[in-house]
Amino acid sequence: MILDSFRLDGKVALVSGSSRGLGQGAAIALAEAGADVALLDRGDASETADRIRALGRRVHPIRRDFASAAPGELADAVAEAIAELDGLDILVNNAGTIRRAPAAQYSAGDWDDVLTVNLDAVFHLSQAAGRHMIARGSGRIINVASMLSFQGGVFVPAYTASKHAVAGLTKALANEWAASGVTVNAVAPGYMATDNTAALRADEGREASIVSRIPAGRWGTPADLQGVFVFLASDAAAYVTGAIVPVDGGWLVR
Repeated sequence: MILDSFRLDGKVALVSGSSRGLGQGAAIALAEAGADVALLDRGDASETADRIRALGRRVHPIRRDFASAAPGELADAVAEAIAELDGLDILVNNAGTIRRAPAAQYSAGDWDDVLTVNLDAVFHLSQAAGRHMIARGSGRIINVASMLSFQGGVFVPAYTASKHAVAGLTKALANEWAASGVTVNAVAPGYMATDNTAALRADEGREASIVSRIPAGRWGTPADLQGVFVFLASDAAAYVTGAIVPVDGGWLVR
């Protein structure tokens, strides 16, 4: 039956930035589909862990600060997930950060911080997970890109650069690893109601301008992304790789 190909029973997932927002939604969706989940976050992911345990799945929280963790520490996090949950089938690179300032005044520190979290950590986690998946002959890596993987944005030069790079990295890894049974894809959320967009939503003029340009007429929510995460993690997407999938309420086609 076709619906069986979307099931993740017996699979193990590692989700970064999983204490809240899109990462929490992804982790819970994968667990609802049958996966056990390692939660990689700099903060307390106990709420997410409790919700996954309530589904009858195994869960293992891992603490890392992506802004300061060395590549080896990220590789060790992947190794810990593999050891504690008996393997790794799915990696969701969701953790990210954003700093807003005009490009002419953008600080070197903000540039480095954003690229470290949004790009460097994605590569190092994917590399460590990819080695394991290639050796096993199967795996799913799902990166979180953005509308700013396609557009320029305003006052977010480092974020835009990082998300363009995530899209490129997704395609590069997909090319290299497809023959080994490892797919690499990305989800590109539109304007989502999360902590990262709280300032925009609090600005009445900016918020109204954004919503007026979204054909769906509303901000997205973590729930709007859950089906795409499950699809890309499942056997139903076995022949999908190198794709950047917009989930944006129609923003890009406006």
